[in-house]
Amino acid sequence: MSSLKAEVRIHRRIADIGKEAWDACAGPSGDPFVSFDFLDILEESGCAADRTGWAPHHVSVADVDGEIGGVMPLYLKSHSQGEYVFDHAWADAYERAGGDYYPKLQCSAPFSPVTGPRLIARPDVDPDEARSALLGGALTLCERLKASSLHVTFPTTEEWDWMGDRGLLRRQDQQYHWENAGYATFDDFLAALSSNRRKTIRRERRDAQEGLEIVALSGDDLKPEHWDAFFGFYMDTGARKWGRPYLNRRFFSLLHERMADKVLLILARRPDGPWIAGALNLLGRDCLYGRHWGCTEDVPFLHFELCYYQAIEHAIRLGLPRVEAGAQGQHKIARGYLPSAVYSAHWIADPALRAPVARYLEQERAAVAEDMAMLTEEYSPFRHADG
Repeated sequence: MSSLKAEVRIHRRIADIGKEAWDACAGPSGDPFVSFDFLDILEESGCAADRTGWAPHHVSVADVDGEIGGVMPLYLKSHSQGEYVFDHAWADAYERAGGDYYPKLQCSAPFSPVTGPRLIARPDVDPDEARSALLGGALTLCERLKASSLHVTFPTTEEWDWMGDRGLLRRQDQQYHWENAGYATFDDFLAALSSNRRKTIRRERRDAQEGLEIVALSGDDLKPEHWDAFFGFYMDTGARKWGRPYLNRRFFSLLHERMADKVLLILARRPDGPWIAGALNLLGRDCLYGRHWGCTEDVPFLHFELCYYQAIEHAIRLGLPRVEAGAQGQHKIARGYLPSAVYSAHWIADPALRAPVARYLEQERAAVAEDMAMLTEEYSPFRHADG
């Protein structure tokens, strides 16, 4: 194992670290959301930038030879938008009491509620040593910038446990993930469900597909006109959900240029007509990540078809063990996506805020675990599978 220097650096652009050095740490995970290209695209497009309240302050630590041995994607935030782990109530309570909750530091893949590595060591570096250096650097930066807190969202379970052992407050939430139990075809998956669910899903797919052409595009098959159509869907959905969509058209152009092989874009249209709906997925080494959806025509069950059933079909085809279909959505359970725990860790400087948050999170973790168990027991489509 390579040893690290007791030297941590802060970088205002990921480009200052460089693709080779960053991906030497993050690349082996196979996670597209912490890859150099994805994070750099967010910065180059202006989506993750000072003016949007996502000011990059990435942390790196070097080994004894001066090479980057560990990295941490980190942002100075002036708000809590685009995070999918909600701390607005904490901010409101603290500011009503006379404190300044912003700025805060956020360790995450911006705008992406997907689990992945956050305190990232090069494979030949001791992970505990790298994590200690990176976390220590972030906490020192917190003090230097007079930030109220540090938030590490959607880390791996191992990282979450490690940070909890070092005094960070641990939060648990849930998403809905599909697990591949070695299915060779979509029909194999259906065979694992109860007869009622099989019939319902077949009917939903039939109704959604009727009169439509559905295509899945990746790599060289992707063209600018596909992105133009999808961006229209994204803007319409984003404006209704968030008020202001997080990503701009340049982001999708750069995604096309630099990560087309990691994209699975599923589009639908009537024969010879314009595209009417689309779902954007990114491909990881062991997961298909559903990220964005939109439409210009309301077709019954088309959302389920493009976002859930097509994702399952392609995960089976690609041999991927999991589909993560984004945040929220209890309706996903009936489509084979079961409750799955996701995590975050929080360091809060002021004990007057830290103590009540710690009490709240303890209660919340218990409630989330109970809710996950109840939902799985009561609503799992696999529960009464009868062949």
